Amino acid sequence: MTHLVFFCGHAGTGKTTLAKRLFAPLMRASGKPFCLLDKDTLYGRYSAAAVGALTGDPNDRDSPLFLQHLRDPEYGSLIDTARENLGLGVSVVVVAPLSREVREGRLFDHGWLGIGRDVTIRVVWVHVPEDVAHARIMARADPVDAYKLAHWDEYRQRRFVPGGDASRELLMFDNSAPPPGAYDELIGRIL
Repeated sequence: MTHLVFFCGHAGTGKTTLAKRLFAPLMRASGKPFCLLDKDTLYGRYSAAAVGALTGDPNDRDSPLFLQHLRDPEYGSLIDTARENLGLGVSVVVVAPLSREVREGRLFDHGWLGIGRDVTIRVVWVHVPEDVAHARIMARADPVDAYKLAHWDEYRQRRFVPGGDASRELLMFDNSAPPPGAYDELIGRIL
């Protein structure tokens, strides 16, 4: 059995840091090889070139143009790459916001993902309070966050913590200041 583990959440929540911290322990605990697919690593350079050609700003990765024309193809290719690895018997950790897909419950849909029922799916929703996310984004000073920071009031309207039906199968993880044992507990919940 292979595993597909998503680390999702909004900017500044620490998705990538958390996924990398849990990566080796996850492989040890499962006894399975995994590959790490981070959206920004896989598509960051391409997106910068594409949006730069369209707008003149390679860091314009939160604008309406990006969201309307480039977001979905990036995510589609990310899922395609995960599916290809799963087909080879390699478990996958995917790191990406995927907020729309979480809200709509798509990440639990084997058919939508195009994967077999023998794949175990886990979706970790990584979250922190807005002020913590904002401070982390400011501190990392990544040029790709410039649009988001310049339009924070607009961006913050897209932020949410899933509740109700949307959160029924999510593994919620508050990454503000996890207590001792939180990482081991999360690995146990994933597996």
